[in-house]
Parts: sequence; C-alpha cells; structure tokens
Amino acid sequence: MPVTRGFGIVGTGVIATIHADAIAALPDARLVAVTDVAVGAAAAFAAARGCSAEPDLGALLARHDIEVVCVCVPSGLHAVVGVQAAKAGKHLVVEKPIDISLAAADRLVDAARTAGVALTVISQHRFDPGLVELRRLLDDGTLGRLVLGEASTKWYRTQAYYDSAAWRGTYAMDGGSLMNQGVHYVDLLRWCLGPPAEVTAVCTTQAHQIEVEDTTLAVVRFVSGAVGTILSSTAAFPGFPQRLEITGTEGTVIVEDGRIVRRALAADPDQAAPGAASSGDSAVSGDTAVSGDTAVSGDTDPSAAVDPAALDVTSHAAQLADLLDAVDAGREPAVSGQNGRDALEIVLAVYESSRVGRPVTLSS
Repeated sequence: MPVTRGFGIVGTGVIATIHADAIAALPDARLVAVTDVAVGAAAAFAAARGCSAEPDLGALLARHDIEVVCVCVPSGLHAVVGVQAAKAGKHLVVEKPIDISLAAADRLVDAARTAGVALTVISQHRFDPGLVELRRLLDDGTLGRLVLGEASTKWYRTQAYYDSAAWRGTYAMDGGSLMNQGVHYVDLLRWCLGPPAEVTAVCTTQAHQIEVEDTTLAVVRFVSGAVGTILSSTAAFPGFPQRLEITGTEGTVIVEDGRIVRRALAADPDQAAPGAASSGDSAVSGDTAVSGDTAVSGDTDPSAAVDPAALDVTSHAAQLADLLDAVDAGREPAVSGQNGRDALEIVLAVYESSRVGRPVTLSS
C-alpha cells in the first residue's frame, strides 16, 4: 500500500492555495499543517483545508508527520526558511525564484545537499504538455542545430496588486516583473537552449509606483552559439499568454501557456518547399498541435496573465509528484535547486546589464 506523505506549507498567501490544491490532487499526499507570521491567516487557511495551524516555523518543523515543506513566503525569505527546513530533515518545494541573490540560493542548495534532502524549485511549466513535447523534439534532434529562442511574458498587474503587501515590488523581498513573473520562461529558455554566455538588457518602470522594474527587454547569447530574447512586463494591458519560441535549422516550435500552438518541421513529409504555399500553412482550430507548418487556435485561457491566483494546478501537482518519486528513487528532482539557481543567475545578469549599461558575461 502506498505511503501517504505529509506536507507542510510555510506562508499562506496567494500561491499557498495552489500548493494546497496540488497536494490534494496527489493520492499519496496530504496537507498536515500550515504556518504564517500572520497567525489569523494561517488559522483561516487551516480551517478551510481541514489541517492544523502551527504558531511558528519551529513548531511546524518539529512535527514528525511532515516529510515535505512547501516554502511559500516572500522571495527574499526562501533561503532563510528553506535552510531551517533542510536542517530539520524535511524535503523542500520552494516557490520561484529560488531566492533573490545567488549567495542565498547557494546557502539553500548547500543546506539541502548537506542534510541529504530533496530540493525542487517550482518551474511547473516544464511539466506542461507542450513543453514535454518540445523537450522530446529537442532531445531527438528534430529541430536541428538551435538558432534562436524567444521568451515572452506580457502580463498585467494593477497598482493595487503591488500595494496589497509591503514586500511586493521591492528589491529586498521581491524583484520586478522578470524576477517574479518572467522567471518561469527564463528557466524554460535556458532549459531549451542551454547555458548562457552573455546578456544585454534594458529594464524600466513604466506603469507602476514600485522600486523595481515592471518591463524588461534582454538579448542573450548562449554558449552553443544560439541567441535569444527575453521580454517580461506587468504593464501589458490587458495581459497576454506567456509565449516561448524555439527555432533550429530544421524547424520551429511555438508554445503559449504550456500548449504548442505552432510547429513547423522540415522533417515532416508534408512540408512544402520553402516559400511555397500549402494547405499546411494555415490556421487549424482544435486543442492539440498537428504536424507540419500549422497554427492551433484552441481555447487558451489568459487569466493568469491578469490574476496571479488563476493558475492551473495540474502542472504544480506533477512537479510535486516528481519530487516524491525522486525521494523514493534516490535521484535528483527533475527541477533541481541548481536549475533554480541557473534561472536566477540569468535574471540577475539582466538586472546588472541594465544597471551598468553594457553586456554582462555569465559564468555558466
């Protein structure tokens, strides 16, 4: 009979609801307890979920029926909480970004390694169906030599969103649109194109009263020779699907909000000669991508582009399930602490390039 794993959640803000739903979706997991510095918020969350509310982090970590801790506190506290949880012997699910500095990320990765616990940093879109298929095409070499990648997060957040908590939009605890919202697709771009070599960027604050940027544009040169662009904004009214485009010498794949919306492969026998019109170069309605040079309209739901709570729990649940499988198999989770650090390194290089006004070389 499968063993039921006990989970604890630290921090009961917006994203904690997604984690609780993801835990509930797993047959071999249950939410045991939550805690928050706002005791009333934790109590209300626990009452709604039928679990316990612990008065502080120490009390939650002392529970022997909690094996995995989800760290859902402000970004600048991820390592602070995660290191304590690792030292208590708990496996870790850390919300993105891994933290807001490389030094903090390294402390967390080192603490997990020293304690012998599993650490995964949320990048749930790697488990989206479209990304799984794109990764297969890359691994098979179907796209040929990689040439170009584009990662776009054009979302919309009101000033009220930033005003809803004192830590939002700050350097110390949050970071801007790239660190908070765009980091997912930064991770996906690196996952597809490999380690970066150089970043050139501009960051601006266009539409909000915040310390940090709400709009970022960056050009990335990769070690492989491929180039890429990163666009991230929370000032793009009314908000649009996140988009990833990967082009190689043998084809292009475009993903929007986790689904392939266009796939053009030279290896497809139905492809027309370059420049020639064909029945494949057209829009096709439906829910899944088809072979050839075809667009897929589907029913893309852009709600997460506007509402930070409107996330599909399916991919979060898949990432939590992978963590549990990794624990059982004694392997690294599919999205490791190092992967989280890699994405953070790019974000920080983007910020540094904008600050100094010149390209920044990465150590990857």
